Amino acid sequence: MSDKLLSKVLILDDDQDHLNGLRTFCEANNLVGLKVRKNRLMSVLRSNIDLGAIFYAESYGATAEESAEIAVRIHAIRPELPIILRRASEATLDGVNDSLRHACCAAYTAADLSGLKKIVDDYIFSLYYPCELVRGISGMTETVLTGQFSRLSLRWDTPYIVSDRVIFGEVFSLIPLESNWCRGYMMIQTEEQAILDYLDRHEGRPGGAGFRDVNSLLGEITNLIWGNFKNRYIGDASTSHPHIQVPLVINHKHKYISFGTENPQLCFLYTLTDEQTGDSIRLYQRFIFNLNWSPEDFKVIVHDSAGLVEAGELELF
Repeated sequence: MSDKLLSKVLILDDDQDHLNGLRTFCEANNLVGLKVRKNRLMSVLRSNIDLGAIFYAESYGATAEESAEIAVRIHAIRPELPIILRRASEATLDGVNDSLRHACCAAYTAADLSGLKKIVDDYIFSLYYPCELVRGISGMTETVLTGQFSRLSLRWDTPYIVSDRVIFGEVFSLIPLESNWCRGYMMIQTEEQAILDYLDRHEGRPGGAGFRDVNSLLGEITNLIWGNFKNRYIGDASTSHPHIQVPLVINHKHKYISFGTENPQLCFLYTLTDEQTGDSIRLYQRFIFNLNWSPEDFKVIVHDSAGLVEAGELELF
């Protein structure tokens, strides 16, 4: 797995000359650029697609008014996504239509992509995640998932950064993470029917599996990963920060969840596949450090086996 974190950005720009340079920019800055047809834009934004930002051309609409109207609609559907505006000559939002200015977070010009680089760093890659932490999370999650789904093959995508608040699937779990270097949550999201199909096919439960079986399995997976995370990265260290809390807002109708922060989230996607049938289970794992994030204090806990033997926790074989 690469140590580089990625982020997916939606590119709404029809200037072919600029797109060629933007493609090179994305490759050099760990961005995965995505395009969409104009007549499919709103339906795509209402889907479960994970995004870090939107690159938006000031001339995307047929007129300045239409460009502003489209940007406002995008902002209404996904207000958490930074909309980065490409302008013809000025790398500021000065002089921009008021409604368009309200929808966008920053501006750049094609002539100076160094300005875009700073915007990307400020709005997408604003949090530093230690490579050891990223690799460790994927490793411990792989161990748990292969143990729980031994009949399925597992693959995972390169970890990436997201800014949106869209919920994937019908069921998700949340568990708090608290230490002297982080406070937040781990969230795992999945589709209920895919788990039900797996349980019916491989577990053979009388009367078939139900939603409580899905809840139980997801809860066990979450707890096992949390236990490994705590053992390796937290130990007995408690947080020294005041126990301030922020409200979590969940809107089931719009598949939306907010943790009360604008911080980007660290996301992992795992896909478990039945090689015989081709059926698959997707699990999205997110880490949301909404109350404290101090990566400079992060460290891996090395357990002394001799001390554990003396304490009676381990026995020599």
